[in-house]
Amino acid sequence: MKEDNIQDPIRVIDIDAYSPSKIATRIGNITIQKVKLSYSSVFLLGALAGIYLGFGAQFSTLVISDSTLHYGFTSLIEGIVYSLGFMLAVIGGAEVFTGNCLGIIGFADKKVTLYELLTNWIVIYIGNLVGSLIMVCWMYETHQWEFFNNMVGAKALLIAHKKVNLSFKTAFTCGVLCNALICLAVWLCFNGRSTSDKIISIVFPIGGFVTSGFEQCVSNMYFIPMGVILRRNSSVVETAEKMTGRILDLSQLTWKGFFINNLLPVTLGNIVGGVILIGIVFWFIYLRQKQTGPNLNISIDKLR
Repeated sequence: MKEDNIQDPIRVIDIDAYSPSKIATRIGNITIQKVKLSYSSVFLLGALAGIYLGFGAQFSTLVISDSTLHYGFTSLIEGIVYSLGFMLAVIGGAEVFTGNCLGIIGFADKKVTLYELLTNWIVIYIGNLVGSLIMVCWMYETHQWEFFNNMVGAKALLIAHKKVNLSFKTAFTCGVLCNALICLAVWLCFNGRSTSDKIISIVFPIGGFVTSGFEQCVSNMYFIPMGVILRRNSSVVETAEKMTGRILDLSQLTWKGFFINNLLPVTLGNIVGGVILIGIVFWFIYLRQKQTGPNLNISIDKLR
């Protein structure tokens, strides 16, 4: 008979961050769940992500539109503010194409097929584009671009103008580095156990890629179409020229310029940065050993 004065053992709650090998395993397992979703669900989650990143893009454009601070400090503020979009998407459960490049870990670990992974990416990518374009239409109808005597619209125009005039090589390279940081932000989110952990994990990598001028295809699905629409407004163009002190050549700021000059090279760069620099490298380090022998993997975990 159990005595009344004997207490139940205290339950210990593990609050430590996940080890890198556990993060890689979690990402692989979650990829299985993602590819099993219906196409309609994946598309809607992608569209929501496009809208959420659009919120971050318009928010950051508004904040820096009339800034007179040093360029670097202005860019830092822009990056931190822009992180709102990724917080909404990552913590809210929406699907961003760039972050999902980490799904290559699930394929490399033989948990999903290449067809399943590529199909999932394509549907998410289309959803991101549709959601971003919807956000562009909504934001245009708010007439927010007229704030501060059209300075918000002028800033949006200048951002888009700069992006479509990048060389293929520059856009590709900026895409590689950008998605390396984005996938590291997602990787760090899998490391944490709370919402605050994830917010902190997002702010600096995402803020870092924006501040550094790197290129993300999903962000540009909002930035450039907004510029394409605003270039038709003579008042916005005039304000932008006053801000730069020169006549602008907007010949590349077209739908063709959007898809060919920017979206194509940036998307390719994002794939290389996320899939190869982060996904494949981390899989090779932390999960490949499971297929060839556990000793190295165990030793890595014991060191952490």
